[in-house]
Amino acid sequence: MSWLPRVRHALAHSLRVRLVALFVLLALAMAAVFVGGMQYALSIGWRDAARPLVVDYVDKLAAEIGSPPSVERAQALVQRLPLRVNISGPVVNWHSQPDLPDFPQRLRDSNRWSQEEHLLERKTADGHRIQFALSAAAWHDRPRFVGWITLSLLLLFTALAYRRVRRLLRPLDDIRAGALRFGAGDFTQPIAVLHPQRPDELGELAGTINTMAADIQQMLDAKRSLLLAISHELRSPLTRARLNTELLPETADVQASREALLRDLALMRDLVTDLLESERLSARHAALHCEAVDLRLLAQDVADGLGQPVQQDIAVDLPVLQLDPTRMRLLLRNLLDNALRHSAEALQAPLLRLSANAQGGVELSVRDFGSGVPSEQLPQLAQAFYRPDAARRRDDGGVGLGLYLCKLVALAHGGSFSIANASPGLVITVTLPPSNPNHPT
Repeated sequence: MSWLPRVRHALAHSLRVRLVALFVLLALAMAAVFVGGMQYALSIGWRDAARPLVVDYVDKLAAEIGSPPSVERAQALVQRLPLRVNISGPVVNWHSQPDLPDFPQRLRDSNRWSQEEHLLERKTADGHRIQFALSAAAWHDRPRFVGWITLSLLLLFTALAYRRVRRLLRPLDDIRAGALRFGAGDFTQPIAVLHPQRPDELGELAGTINTMAADIQQMLDAKRSLLLAISHELRSPLTRARLNTELLPETADVQASREALLRDLALMRDLVTDLLESERLSARHAALHCEAVDLRLLAQDVADGLGQPVQQDIAVDLPVLQLDPTRMRLLLRNLLDNALRHSAEALQAPLLRLSANAQGGVELSVRDFGSGVPSEQLPQLAQAFYRPDAARRRDDGGVGLGLYLCKLVALAHGGSFSIANASPGLVITVTLPPSNPNHPT
């Protein structure tokens, strides 16, 4: 019975199987209705219509056997026709099938023999009685043969129907694959449409989804172009504003305003830089300048350069990976800055841990010991400009691009990025795959 769960799953989840099952059930129902209707129609008056023919035929059979009855003629008749012949009388007593009773069991049980006795029995002039009946032996194997033929044809038609339905619904596989590509951000390959000049309903659906995907791609391209244009255009006035601010006299009455303005300009500069970097990394073919990197030394250098205490648990046997050192430095700095910002009120410094994994890559994790965030907000933390205000205050710094950039860096290197509550605080884990020996440095 191991096939039963698969059948149930197919009936519940496969449109093809359900359509074929529906067609088979419909065919069986139509066949049953047709056969039943024909049987009912033929049973209404066939006896009255066939009675004169049967009477005449039985008379001819009796005359052919002769009077007195000839056993040789009766044997020839039985060999030629699928009949049972019983002869009883004063001289001749002969049965073509002596192992069977005189009357057919079916007719005896239904009491139909006596009703049709004048059709199936004849008396000769010399007192003999000749009984005729169909021979069951001649028809014994025929229903079984017909049944096997019917079953074979039914299976053949079912296979042909399944093949045809599978061909008709093949565009659904293309639509599903296209939807998965579009969901992953790949809009370069549209869904194939069979017979685009005269599409069916599925072809029209595929064309509609292609149009929707093209519109989404245009909106994303427009958003990227707008962000890049704004970022580029902001760099020059920001540089001039910072230069003018630094030229202000460092007198007591303007010193506080000057420092506040410099901080705001630095924040805007970092924001523009992060926007440009995020758009570069979010491209399908992110330009990475990879080289052999000792991640242990890089992580220690970034942690020591922050000027604040960071706990370090770094394995000494880390493999050397092909990485973009500038982007990895950005990832480490953003993760540690985020952890330091949210561990300010905690009694423990953030924890930086690096270890080799079983696949030959490196697992990097940074944990803070802050208040954490609600679990339902974890999937949104690495989205651009997302800030869980219920858990993180605006004066904590940042605009919601730090973790987003870290995720882009990890994915651009073929790794993974995950965030989880550590109770207390958050732990952010980045897994970097082993380097491809043929990877260009």
